[in-house]
Amino acid sequence: MGERIAHLVTGRMLDYIEFDDDYAMVRTTAPRAAIGMTLTESGLRQQFDVTVVAVKRRGGEFTYATADTVVMDGDQLIVSGSIADVESFADLV
Repeated sequence: MGERIAHLVTGRMLDYIEFDDDYAMVRTTAPRAAIGMTLTESGLRQQFDVTVVAVKRRGGEFTYATADTVVMDGDQLIVSGSIADVESFADLV
């Protein structure tokens, strides 16, 4: 619980859940580098070694992400991967 609070206090992550010694999921704001592109076009998985699991549009609900999901300004993303990778990804905001 203390680690979760510490991650949230930094302000980079909107939510943080650690599942194992080196696996976590975070909710964070979409990085500028991905806005206006599909997840495939943005190459987030290849560049940052994370998987975008779900996307939430402003005023909307979370939906499962697909390769064709277009990331929009203001979107919130649920991202999974190693703790170091999701932390690095959250730093992009």
